[in-house]
Amino acid sequence: MPTIKTKDGVEIFYKDWGSGQPIVFSHGWPLSSDDWDTQMLFFLGKGFRVIAHDRRGHGRSAQVADGHDMDHYADDLAALTAHLDLKNAVHVGHSTGGGEVVHYIARHGESRVAKAAIIAAVPPLMVKTASNPGGLPKDVFDGLQAQTATNRAQFYRDLPAGPFYGYNRPGAKPSEGIIQNWWRQGMMGSAKAHYDGIVAFSQTDFTEDLKKINVPVLVMHGDDDQIVPYADSGPLSAKLLKNGTLKTYKGFPHGMPTTEAETINADLLAFIKS
Repeated sequence: MPTIKTKDGVEIFYKDWGSGQPIVFSHGWPLSSDDWDTQMLFFLGKGFRVIAHDRRGHGRSAQVADGHDMDHYADDLAALTAHLDLKNAVHVGHSTGGGEVVHYIARHGESRVAKAAIIAAVPPLMVKTASNPGGLPKDVFDGLQAQTATNRAQFYRDLPAGPFYGYNRPGAKPSEGIIQNWWRQGMMGSAKAHYDGIVAFSQTDFTEDLKKINVPVLVMHGDDDQIVPYADSGPLSAKLLKNGTLKTYKGFPHGMPTTEAETINADLLAFIKS
């Protein structure tokens, strides 16, 4: 399996397929690079080089005790792009991966980056604070941590079967395969990484990161996102970006790269080619 070793000695698994302009995918919590299968096959078929890694503690990457924070996530992504010597890359991040992409570009600069897209992403800030009154109360995230620590296997069944893909909505047609694939990816990873990762994705404030970014960024968000609520995320991120474009999807759930892959892939391709 192809891996790189970070400066703090963590083995990070990655996939690297094809040639052409690179598109680098950053997955959401608590999943793995496998969550991008549909996108990677689509863009590979369009002549792009597609790359995705398993975040530290997730998927096939090393299950280390420490470093489950946005600084390390961004630095691990930077280590991968440097190892592969990527140039003119497009970075695509879903959910927590959107935060990773934003923090990577702000922290490591734009010399290797052409564009970015963030999908149902956690920026600018998920948790409710005095300066972010529209955020979710901290006890919501405390509850996620409690469920991760006590019965992760059941929690990782209930989340995709319900709000993650909008399968709890009237008239929804749940896919057993999608639910089980989410569970499989989640259970491959480390409980410690997932527990700490909840703090990373909910309490990191990306406001200043967003302001630093100059490259074009497509902000894609569904207005029926039950995980990262629309009003306090997508529109606010687009406003903070110098060169941001907001695309709102009526009725789309948080997991829209999977359930609405045809639409998302077409819009990503149009953005990359524009």
